[in-house]
Amino acid sequence: MKSSKKILKMVVLSMLIALGVVISPILRVEGMCPMAHFINIVCAVLMGPWYSLLCATLIGLIRMALMAIPPIALTGAVFGAFLSGVFYRVSKGKLIFAVLGEVIGTGVIGAIASYPVMSILWGRDGLSWLFYVPSFVCATLIGGSIAFVFLKKLLKTGALARFQIMLTGKSYDDKSGVISNSASIAALGAIIYLVIKILTTMIFETSSPIWSYFENGAVIVCVVIAIVYYVMNRSKRDKKENV
Repeated sequence: MKSSKKILKMVVLSMLIALGVVISPILRVEGMCPMAHFINIVCAVLMGPWYSLLCATLIGLIRMALMAIPPIALTGAVFGAFLSGVFYRVSKGKLIFAVLGEVIGTGVIGAIASYPVMSILWGRDGLSWLFYVPSFVCATLIGGSIAFVFLKKLLKTGALARFQIMLTGKSYDDKSGVISNSASIAALGAIIYLVIKILTTMIFETSSPIWSYFENGAVIVCVVIAIVYYVMNRSKRDKKENV
């Protein structure tokens, strides 16, 4: 039984590594690789922090060897992968904390660690300690949002718990209530707002007023969806209690 579980872990880990290598070029610019963070969070939730760290390390090494990616393939992945798993377990299975661990680990720690690696070891000029923070934070917010929605769907169908039991022997029950889920939906609007703001002002350096409509529109739409979600689910719960 133990040997079969180890084989299953190796198979899943290998699949995640292969998937990470294949999808990492999607939406990628230097210092920004959203799909890598998606893989980090999914692996952290399914298998824990150590396997997520191993997955991120191997993906980074393969990308460096085969795609000529600079060392930020490692510094921009390993810290977030590990902290995502740690935050998820410490929070007793809250998916939002897995995303938060990735944002802090990669968006802050990984971004700062990338400065000496790229400037001293790689010889890149014109960098500062906070140079990679905007693009790293933006990438983690995009990849983290995708991972959050994906894992929420698995959680709702019960597939996430089954995968976790098969791989680690235990599962976490995210008991987030209607209020918590509504707040997460509303927070998604703030995340989209930050992503657009970072992309337009710090990366693409454009000041077109049309982007302000997208920024504010994202917040308004997500807040409205959060309110509708809260009202609909609260009414369903009240009906069940009255039956």
